[in-house]
Amino acid sequence: MGTSAWYAPGAAAAALVEAIALDAKKLIPCCVYLDGEYGEKDLCIGVPVILGKDGMEKIVEIQFSEEEKAKFAESVAAARNTNSKLGDALK
Repeated sequence: MGTSAWYAPGAAAAALVEAIALDAKKLIPCCVYLDGEYGEKDLCIGVPVILGKDGMEKIVEIQFSEEEKAKFAESVAAARNTNSKLGDALK
């Protein structure tokens, strides 16, 4: 391949498996379903979570600066837009 792009996804997957298998209660950013966290509902998006033997055990809500809030809102809007397009394609 000529790049290191194969290593990072494998290392990330290994870290997820290790956190769950060892019940590490490790803080890891993951794409999870939000149901009111961060003021969002009915959306899967990347946020920090605690991973342990039961998988995602807790969504960790961090306080954003105003700039971070704006960037997160942009990400939410982009995810919702993509989901809408995918939903339309399935109709």
